[in-house]
Amino acid sequence: QVQLVESGGGLVQAGGSLRLSCAASGRTFSSSPKGWFRQAPGKEREFVAAISWRGGTTAYADSVKGRFTISRDVAKNTVYLQMNSLKPEDTAVYYCAASKKPIVVVETEDYDYWGQGTQVTVSS
Repeated sequence: QVQLVESGGGLVQAGGSLRLSCAASGRTFSSSPKGWFRQAPGKEREFVAAISWRGGTTAYADSVKGRFTISRDVAKNTVYLQMNSLKPEDTAVYYCAASKKPIVVVETEDYDYWGQGTQVTVSS
C-alpha cells in the first residue's frame, strides 16, 4: 500500500506562487510515475502534471504549461509542484497520485493511489 500526503496549499493572490509537496510512504514503486490532478467545485478531476520517477520525463496540461513545474526528490520520495503566475481559474483541490504503470500517464484511471488533497485558492 502507498500513502500520499500533500501539503503546501493555501490562499494566494493572482500572479503569486505556491509550491505543493507530496510525500510518499509505505510500499513505493520506485519506477512508477507520479502525478498531480486538480478538481474545482462542480467540475471533474483533471490532469495537471506528471513525472517519471527515475528518468525525469514530464507531461503537463496545456493550461499550466510554462507556469507550473513538476519535480521529484527520489531520496526523499517526494514530488513537488511549483506553481507560478497563478490565476483565479487555478483554484481547486490539488491531488497527488501514484501509478503502477511503467510510463508517464495522464488519465485519472491510470493512477492507483491518491492523496487526500490540498486546497489552493487564488484571489483576483
